Amino acid sequence: MGRAGRSAREDRLTLEPDPYFGDEALGDVRHDIAVGRWQGVRDLLRETGDDWPRRTHRIRLLAHAAAGTSAVEGWRAAEPDDPDAAVLRAATEVVRVFDAAIVAGRGSAVDRTRLDSTVLACLFAADVRPADPMPWVSLLTVARLYEGGVSRAELRRWWDELRRRDPHNTEGHVQLLRYWSARWHGTHGSMYDFARDAAGAAPPGCPLPVLVQIARVEEYRYVLDGALGRGPGSVRGFDQHWKHELAVTEVQRTWERWIGGRAPGPVRPEEVELLNYLAHAACHAGRLEVADGLFELLGTRVSRVPWSYTGDPVEQFTKWRAQARSAS
Repeated sequence: MGRAGRSAREDRLTLEPDPYFGDEALGDVRHDIAVGRWQGVRDLLRETGDDWPRRTHRIRLLAHAAAGTSAVEGWRAAEPDDPDAAVLRAATEVVRVFDAAIVAGRGSAVDRTRLDSTVLACLFAADVRPADPMPWVSLLTVARLYEGGVSRAELRRWWDELRRRDPHNTEGHVQLLRYWSARWHGTHGSMYDFARDAAGAAPPGCPLPVLVQIARVEEYRYVLDGALGRGPGSVRGFDQHWKHELAVTEVQRTWERWIGGRAPGPVRPEEVELLNYLAHAACHAGRLEVADGLFELLGTRVSRVPWSYTGDPVEQFTKWRAQARSAS
């Protein structure tokens, strides 16, 4: 059996999307969170320090883990002056208000008082930890839930504050991209314009060029939702979504600007999902030689998104990785 065949069989047995993207220290504290303990979370964030990409990644995932528990409230009660507790509490409130919106159903108005209190929690966190970009990422995230969005002046202020602290913050860029998408408060055109502008301004080795591939996934989701009951084939030209000339060219451009300029070394946990986005796009664009290089970087680190939008994540990752290896 060839290398690709062996890898495919082994992956079916061992692959599983990791919600912590290989961040073992982050995974270790999830058990504490589940039972409402907060000390491990505090120590992890102190150890993370001002490594903004790693810190943003960790707080985002910790907030999702903490949203259904009392861990963050316990920390705030025990150490009310700890700025990290305030930042995590704000991020957790954002997750909770999104969860409430999902339960209410798309199109239902979210309670304005709750949204406003979440914004105040984010602004408080920004005051007590002024160098931290994460409260501004949280604000750009919750902005989507306001009916009609937030004012352009407010959105611009939040965006400027984020970029002043961390100009290439990937998560903040992703949140604003989604804000400007047709699903929320913009159009496909405004979303792609934002993604391409950010990609063009990014320095070599920065992951921001992958925003273009994230935008393509967002458009796919939007069109697919509109085609439910009729099938995506009913949307004219949709079969070319991943593989028309511009889509293929942009995969190559992202590879060159990001991966071509990326410093050698192991993949950081905060890169895993982004690399999966680019690998997914390369596969569907027919750029299997690019996909093969990305699979080599990723190893078995499959993320649920974006593969889940086009099928079973593990099955797709395994199938495409085998095809990419066979083609190289």
